[in-house]
Amino acid sequence: MEWHRDTPLPEVYLSTVWQKNFEHLGDLTLHEPQQPLVAPNEWTLLEAAYNPGYEVRAINYQDKQVGLLMWVPEKPHRISIWRLMIDKAYQQQGIGRQALQAALEEIRSLPEVTEIAICYVPDNPVAKDFYGSFGFVETGFDEEEEEMLAEIRLHHCKGA
Repeated sequence: MEWHRDTPLPEVYLSTVWQKNFEHLGDLTLHEPQQPLVAPNEWTLLEAAYNPGYEVRAINYQDKQVGLLMWVPEKPHRISIWRLMIDKAYQQQGIGRQALQAALEEIRSLPEVTEIAICYVPDNPVAKDFYGSFGFVETGFDEEEEEMLAEIRLHHCKGA
């Protein structure tokens, strides 16, 4: 989505990560009990820099960068959301919900995508209900990664 100078930005929106904002994004933090549940932003930014096709977005709230989101192509028709983090100072304000909604809209706009997947640590008490509220349905447990897998299946209309 492209924004014009005359158009007001929504309260929460996604933007590109670039040279002048990646350090700030790397400094965002989680509450200590959450840290084992999400990879550090520095790692997310490094992965995205060296893996073509990995999409990383800054999460902006009232023109401040407060989080990070990343998705990757797993197959030609499947996108997997690997990271969603909101800085501890901005949690519990609905920002993560609005950011995930914006990401899902962007991913759904890709005509070749028929599946959107997400995984989370089963010990995360909020994840199942949060992702389920977007339509993600658990599809199994990944023993190797020790994560729960969930997905949304899309049905694109052929023709118009």
